[in-house]
Amino acid sequence: MRTPKLTTQVGIALVLGIVVGYLCNSLASSTTDAKEIAGYLGIVTDVFLRMIKMIIAPLVFATLVSGLAGMSDSKTVGRIGLRALGWFLAASLTSLLIGLLFANLLEPGASLQVPLPEANASSGLKAGALNLKDFITHVFPRSITEAMAGNEVLQILVFAVFFGLALGQVNNKAAKSLVTTMEDIVQVMLKVTDYVMRFAPLGVFAAVAAAIAVQGLGVLWVYGRFMGSFYIALAVLWLCLVGAGYLVLGKRLFTLIKMIRGPMIVGFSTASSEAAYPKLMEQLEEFGIENRVTGFVLPLGYSFNLDGSMMYTGFVALFISQAYNIPLSLGEQLTMLLVLMVSSKGIAGVPRASLVVVAAVLPMFHLPEAGLLLILGIDQFLDMGRTVTNVLGNAIATGVVAKWENAITHDDGATAVPEAKPQVA
Repeated sequence: MRTPKLTTQVGIALVLGIVVGYLCNSLASSTTDAKEIAGYLGIVTDVFLRMIKMIIAPLVFATLVSGLAGMSDSKTVGRIGLRALGWFLAASLTSLLIGLLFANLLEPGASLQVPLPEANASSGLKAGALNLKDFITHVFPRSITEAMAGNEVLQILVFAVFFGLALGQVNNKAAKSLVTTMEDIVQVMLKVTDYVMRFAPLGVFAAVAAAIAVQGLGVLWVYGRFMGSFYIALAVLWLCLVGAGYLVLGKRLFTLIKMIRGPMIVGFSTASSEAAYPKLMEQLEEFGIENRVTGFVLPLGYSFNLDGSMMYTGFVALFISQAYNIPLSLGEQLTMLLVLMVSSKGIAGVPRASLVVVAAVLPMFHLPEAGLLLILGIDQFLDMGRTVTNVLGNAIATGVVAKWENAITHDDGATAVPEAKPQVA
């Protein structure tokens, strides 16, 4: 018998996780027992996510260094970076606008039937962890070993840019040998990724079962209107992202989406963009995108191009204003949009990043931070949607930049590579 593909295995694990989680929630004699069962299931999820995290730092570093070392000058790096950031900025603005638009049209918080929290209640989120000064200084690593130990993708990217460019300028036998070694490390890490991803169905099963065991299926109905409105807005954002990507990639976009189904399902099921990162990078390479682009744009996107999370911040902020019946004028909403767009950059490493951004911005518009308590119970299910959107957005962004750079090595069966690096498709 043929072994089902990873995508099929993960899909089956997702369904089984819902069923087992529901049974655990129904059969548990108390909430404490349900949480205890979820805790044991969480062991599997934690192990899987730990294995994923052990891959990320060496994979990002080796991929980016091997790609940059082959670039002729820093102008190429600057051009790719500017193109990527231009796309990220446009995608972020679109995401926020869609979130604000649908929050106003559907008004998910206007008829909220659950009791509101006390005005002095705390959400428990560390909003103070988010400020411009700390973010700018945090981008630059004090030590590359410290950055790798903490999986600080943006810090690793900064060091790798310097190291890769310097390696490319050193023209001796040792340097060329080091470049070859880095390329070999990339291949080894992709093989390690393949081994780790074989455990993905177990991780997905445990993550979903644990969430349902504690929250139960009923929580989906209690907050059905809010979740439904949010996922409708996400669907529109998907159409915008796919439409924009089609303008650049044409029909090849649908091939790309088909190839990244596995990473998207993993991201959705685990609500972790990190879980999808290694396999996503592997699939982008298989699609034909050169490592020099994937290794630079994808890590950058994980810090600056979180489309689903961006839309979520504006949507939740307006939801809270509606729930408390504190209307915001059009001018205040537009101001909030700009504040969110700036304050949300580089928040990938902050725990529950989207909620932290909202918690930091709410007081500026006289909205109670405690309003976040209204959605903390279902945030796991909302995080699934915004995570899979982040994965899709970064895959499309990488493909678009690669197309602009003529860095897709095979396009509908034809070879299209820079003349300096002829390859056979």
